[in-house]
Amino acid sequence: MSKRSFMRGRRPSLERLRLQLARPDALFSHALLGLVTGLATGIVIVAFRLAVEGMQALMLPDHGENYEAIAPLWRFLLPVLGAVLIGLLFLRFAKGLYVLGVARVLERMEYHQGHMTPRGFMLQFLGAAIAIISGHSVGREGPHVYLGAASGSLLGQWLSLPNNSIRTMVACGTAAGISASFNTPLAGVIFALEVLALEYSITGFIPIILAAVSANALSVSLFGSAPTFVIPPFLLTSLSDLLPVLLLGLFAGAISAAYIQLLQSIAGVSKPLSFFTRVCLAGLAAGAFGVLVPEVMGLGYDSLGDLLTQTLPWTFLLGLLIAKLLATSTSVGLGIPGGTIGPALFMGATVGHLTGVMAASLTGADASYVSFYALLGMGAMMGASLQAPLAALTAVVELTHSPGVIMPGMLTIILAAVTSKQLFRKDSLFVTMLRANGLDYRSNPVVAMLRRSGVTSAMNTRFSRQETRLSREQAQRLMSENLDWIIVDRDRKPAFAMPGIAIASHLSQAGQAEEIDLLEIPADRLELTPVHLQATLQEALDILNREGTEALYVTRPIAPGINHVYGVLTRGRIESAYRY
Repeated sequence: MSKRSFMRGRRPSLERLRLQLARPDALFSHALLGLVTGLATGIVIVAFRLAVEGMQALMLPDHGENYEAIAPLWRFLLPVLGAVLIGLLFLRFAKGLYVLGVARVLERMEYHQGHMTPRGFMLQFLGAAIAIISGHSVGREGPHVYLGAASGSLLGQWLSLPNNSIRTMVACGTAAGISASFNTPLAGVIFALEVLALEYSITGFIPIILAAVSANALSVSLFGSAPTFVIPPFLLTSLSDLLPVLLLGLFAGAISAAYIQLLQSIAGVSKPLSFFTRVCLAGLAAGAFGVLVPEVMGLGYDSLGDLLTQTLPWTFLLGLLIAKLLATSTSVGLGIPGGTIGPALFMGATVGHLTGVMAASLTGADASYVSFYALLGMGAMMGASLQAPLAALTAVVELTHSPGVIMPGMLTIILAAVTSKQLFRKDSLFVTMLRANGLDYRSNPVVAMLRRSGVTSAMNTRFSRQETRLSREQAQRLMSENLDWIIVDRDRKPAFAMPGIAIASHLSQAGQAEEIDLLEIPADRLELTPVHLQATLQEALDILNREGTEALYVTRPIAPGINHVYGVLTRGRIESAYRY
């Protein structure tokens, strides 16, 4: 079979799929897209991890994150060289695209229907890989989310799917990115729902679950399913054990607020500088921290493992916390394309460990239990800085396979989130980074509902497209078809929509007139504006408000200069869809 014949056979099935996916209740089709998106994301995340961990294994002795074992001069030069490479990469290819990670996913979902670009995908993959390999104090989870979301978006755009489906695929990629990154499929699902402010529904939930599961399966097949961190079991035996947990929640909430404020301040102060200058400054700062406190370099999972399994002196912990806080805030605030979730977990473990050491010295408690407080601190810091408490709680349970953390974890995570949000008035890291870079974000439940449906789910398909003048015979034939709308062309383009019943009314009063001018007969004529077949109902409503027209015709180019019209969409149909 020739390629041309294959494409001709493929188009009708794709056309049916697009029309079906515009409906918010197209469960099976969206579930299939979720599965495919998860597999695509899993492949991308596995490739990213293999590239980063392979380079680290070649560069560093003993194990992949052993930056402490290399000479101080190299600990300084590596981040500087990495920053220069990132600066040159973005200088050549960015074209104004400097904000990536979860913040960019939020912005694309809010203002661009989830449409992302190959350029952003490439910049995130290469930029984050260089940043992590060169020892910048950033995480891989934010880049994984972006790469997953972009994988879903680009796949949906390649298939020319409706925008409501592309948004679903972005959410699926977000969940799959967290799932494959942490080996935490449930946390990935909840993260996508909490951070992207998605409404819980079976139709929206099932594709995201399938995406998280399929991406996790690929990751587990290569990296194994063992818990990321192993800690000794601990059970609360009395109410007095809750006192350190409460103090930890307050402490973690305050540190989260400081983390967000530092990122905001550094991004704001450095904004007048060129991107290349900013990342070079970030390289110098990361090099200085690498010389002084090498434990903060890279992802820091080796140091995080020590925080969860050993008892460390409080002076070292305090210095490590301050260094990680400053190193990450400087790198990310100055534009290094790395993540903020991993560093939040690192700082949380440090805060928790420090709280456990203090509790042991003041109350005489068993010092071996500091690992339990370190685990609680991870959840508290993640939940407060991301304003995603349920995702944080689920993540720490899945990371360590420790269900005993659930009850105290709920308490400390909520207390930390409330402290950061209410006491210090801080939004999440992602929203803060968007606003610090001159972008904005808002979430509206009515708009969210309209985005879940494509225009084809509400359009009226009982129409006929006609030129301005009709013969009496043509008019009678149209009348017999019992149409709802007549689209009237002007200069070979749809210009007005008029009710089909208007022709019948005119024929009953026009005697034996042989010709009818559709622009002259008495009728309500609605001025038309085009809306693309891919658009959501929210986009359609925005076009009606912006253009000041009364109705839309749903269209898609099928050949150069040829547009196919699928239906008529009025404001009333959009409002009816919302009320339903």
